[in-house]
Amino acid sequence: MSIRPVKSRTQARPTVEGAGVHLHRAFGFDKPDMLDPFLLFDDFRNDSPDAYLKGFPWHPHRGIETITYVLSGSVEHQDSLGNTGQLGAGDVQWMTAGSGIMHQEMPKGNAAGQMHGFQLWANLPVNLKMTEPRYQDVPSGEIPELVDDDGTVIRVIIGKYSGKTGPVEGIAADPQYLDISIPSGRHKTFPMDTYRKTFAYIFEGSGDFSGASAPKGVLLEKEFNDQEITIRDPSGNRTLVEFDSGDTIAVTAGPNGVRFLLVSGAPIKEPIAWHGPIVMNTRDELQKAFADLRAGTFIQP
Repeated sequence: MSIRPVKSRTQARPTVEGAGVHLHRAFGFDKPDMLDPFLLFDDFRNDSPDAYLKGFPWHPHRGIETITYVLSGSVEHQDSLGNTGQLGAGDVQWMTAGSGIMHQEMPKGNAAGQMHGFQLWANLPVNLKMTEPRYQDVPSGEIPELVDDDGTVIRVIIGKYSGKTGPVEGIAADPQYLDISIPSGRHKTFPMDTYRKTFAYIFEGSGDFSGASAPKGVLLEKEFNDQEITIRDPSGNRTLVEFDSGDTIAVTAGPNGVRFLLVSGAPIKEPIAWHGPIVMNTRDELQKAFADLRAGTFIQP
C-alpha cells in the first residue's frame, strides 16, 4: 500500500458568476491541466437568497461535461433542446455538452432559504468534443450508499467502490466521485488508481490527509473517552486537497468529523484552448465556436 502524500492544499476563492451568484471556486481557468481531466470546481453555498436567485441565465457550452450535485435547495434547468427539469437535495445531473448546447440553471433555496451544491467541469477528448449532447439526471434515491460499522457514510455517485457502482455511466473521463462522511477521530483509507489525478474537497468539519496512519497526537474514539481530539495537520471547510501519486488516500477525521468529496479521473493529456464556457483543443476551434454563436449555428443538427 502506497499512501498518496498531499501535493497542495488551497482555499476556495470567493467568486461571482452568472447573473450575480456568489460562490467559491476551488480551481479553474488559471491552471487548466492541474487536475486533468477536470477543469473547474465551484461550491455554490449560500444562506442568502439575494446571493443566488438570479442564477445562471442562458449560456452556451461546448467540448465539456458538467456535473451538478445538489445538497440543499434545488436547481431548475432548461436547455435549447427542449429539456427541462429540477434537481433537488441529493440529486445529481451529468450534462455532456459535446457539440454545443444552450442552457440555464436557476437555483432556489429550501424552506430556510439555504442553497448548497457543487459543479464540476470535466474535459472531453478530441474524438468526443463534437459528440451529441445528452443528460443523465439521477435522483438521490438511486445513488448507492455504504455505511461502515464505525459510522462512516459513503455515497457512490460515479464509478465503483466496495462492490457498489454509481448510477452515472459512459463518461469520457471514467471518473470516481464519492461523498464521504467520517465521524470524529476515525482514521480511514480509500484505495485509488495510481495513475488517476485525485482531489478531495472538504465542506464540513476537518480532517488530516497527511499520513499513512493516525497522526501523532490523534486520540481515536476507543482511546479518548470524552478527551479532546487533536489532529496534527487539519484541513477544514472549503479546502481543496490535491494528492501526489500512490494507490491509497488516508484521512483522520477531526473533533467534529469530516465530510468531503473524493474525486479522481484518468488524465486526457491533450492541448486545451479555453474561453469561458467553451473548451476545445486549438485556438482555431475556439474561434469557430464563437463564430457559430454569432451566426446562430452553434447548435448542431
